[in-house]
Amino acid sequence: MKELTPQMKLIKALAESSESKIILLIIDGLGGLPLSENGQTELEIAHTPNLDSLAKRGICGMLDPIQPGITPGSGPAHLALFGYDPLHFTVGRGVLEALGVEFPLEESDIVGRMNFATVDKGGRLTDRRAGRISSEKGRELCSMLGHINVKGVEVFVIPVSEYRAALVLRGSDLSDRLSDSDPQAIGVAPLEVKPLSPEARMTAQMVNDFISRARQVLSKQHPANMILCRGFGKYSPFPSMEEVYKLRSAAVVAYPMYRGVARLVGMEVMPTGKGIEKEFSTLRENFQSYDFWFLHIKHPDSAGEDGDFQRKVTLIENVDQLLPHLTELNPDVLVVTGDHSTPCTLKAHSWHTVPIVLTSRWVRPDRVERFNERECLYGGLGRFPATYLMPLALAHALRLKKYGA
Repeated sequence: MKELTPQMKLIKALAESSESKIILLIIDGLGGLPLSENGQTELEIAHTPNLDSLAKRGICGMLDPIQPGITPGSGPAHLALFGYDPLHFTVGRGVLEALGVEFPLEESDIVGRMNFATVDKGGRLTDRRAGRISSEKGRELCSMLGHINVKGVEVFVIPVSEYRAALVLRGSDLSDRLSDSDPQAIGVAPLEVKPLSPEARMTAQMVNDFISRARQVLSKQHPANMILCRGFGKYSPFPSMEEVYKLRSAAVVAYPMYRGVARLVGMEVMPTGKGIEKEFSTLRENFQSYDFWFLHIKHPDSAGEDGDFQRKVTLIENVDQLLPHLTELNPDVLVVTGDHSTPCTLKAHSWHTVPIVLTSRWVRPDRVERFNERECLYGGLGRFPATYLMPLALAHALRLKKYGA
């Protein structure tokens, strides 16, 4: 079990139970950058009357997911939003993927995130996501790779969603101190997995052996004729949000990796249907059963990674249209933000700050009237680390006692 940070020890000492309700809506990849021809970001162009209404009566600001200049992965960014310092509470992406599909991990397992990818005849990557193959095709390919034997370990290839999977090695004396095979770029060959410490040499050889065999198995497949591995790690339990914050917490999440993050911090993951309308409805129908709700909307991030500016605009507008499903519940605290920025102009996560709005009866409203990057820069919350969000939400829900005499 990971030790609490000093900040979490303080919040644990001050947290108290209450009937108040908190909703945290995460629009994945929310932040953007302007297009040169119009000078506006995806969020600035989007028609968002409901988010703007929140901004007018709430308090706004900008979040640093990790710290200034650091581009976050999805796992660390979400942990920070839940108050878990991602520099202390480290976890491999593969672990989150496996937890997301409820694979029974053992603490000695090595787990890596695996992408199906496309390489050309020269072995150079042309698509890191294999054309976003269907989940059905992904399951079929995982079944094929599951027959690969690697001497000294038991191998599990776990389908996750679309082109995403998890690679699990189970055996003795394994180390997760491994580099990635994913170069995070196209036009280059996948990398060799290297040991990052002497004790990881054997494990690195095993992973490279698996990747080599996988390429042979997939050689006649298209577009998924290669795999990429990254984010190796071992599973270790985290302190739960109930233990630290005295919150009965629930998550409404469609994508498995984010379900994994929620489970890691002790949230109850609610079954929900496909589509964001189903996610909003699931929260609405179960609202009274929990103190804290995490609602995650994935697709704006995917549009950002694809460089599809108009699709990201449309998806943000879709979320805005459904926002009354939450505001009509009258939660004591409603927070809307993103885990990180995914500008369409970069087609990737970025280091840029993320807009946030917080509403509560106890808020001091600022002068922000539109929910976007440009206006939130001038919000009353200012610019602050994402790890401070949970204390702010708890305080506005009257769930923190006074510190000191």
